[in-house]
Amino acid sequence: MSITTFAVAGATGRLGRHVVDVLTERGHQVVPMSRATGVDIITGQGLAEALTGIEVIIDVASWHSSDQDAATEFFRTSARNLHEASRKAGVAQIAMASIIGADKATAGFLAAKKVHEELLLSGPIPVRILRAAQFHEFVGQLLDWQQGDVAYLPAVPTQLVACRTVAEELVDLATAPAAPGTPIPEIAGPRKEFMAEAAQLLGARRGIKVVGVEGSGMPDAEIAANGGFLPSPHAKLAGPTFEEWLDTQP
Repeated sequence: MSITTFAVAGATGRLGRHVVDVLTERGHQVVPMSRATGVDIITGQGLAEALTGIEVIIDVASWHSSDQDAATEFFRTSARNLHEASRKAGVAQIAMASIIGADKATAGFLAAKKVHEELLLSGPIPVRILRAAQFHEFVGQLLDWQQGDVAYLPAVPTQLVACRTVAEELVDLATAPAAPGTPIPEIAGPRKEFMAEAAQLLGARRGIKVVGVEGSGMPDAEIAANGGFLPSPHAKLAGPTFEEWLDTQP
């Protein structure tokens, strides 16, 4: 295996930490990029220096809330800055993590990711995309967003996947030869489940009662309820299940 020099945008985030670990374990040279490491892909601070000698960028940087307008602006700016800095630095490729169903989304954070995909693909540097199902770790975030001893979460179908599993697949994509004409790859967990039911397992640990409700208040609720954000037939399915993953958490 040849050694490649990578920069990871969003390196200290939920997914980014795993991407850095996988790259390091496989013997690649890694430059972590985040505000914590002195690199800001929005202001551009430290970006040119970080990309010196870099062959591939893995972009897993994300906005911290579900607000569509704010997330869209974040992705618009980050895509522009990454392409501009990459072109000047001679970066050969950008690989990005997206979300299954982004291509169907009309509102909310997924719609912002749709714009993100389009903006990165329209730039001068070749881009490869991996669409992932919602992370196991996202369930805890949903509970964190609610207050009190009862949480109301949408009873929509999903196919939750572990961040570590996504990181491994994203690194595989970033290091594999390009295959023009193939559909955008997807990675999802091994089985279909409902978000509220998964949250009930975690809620039991936290002393929180989770009540499943119709997703009428969420963006694209009808699409989600009809399984529109489930993986495509060509998706790769990989464990652990949410319950198996939960059993490994402290």
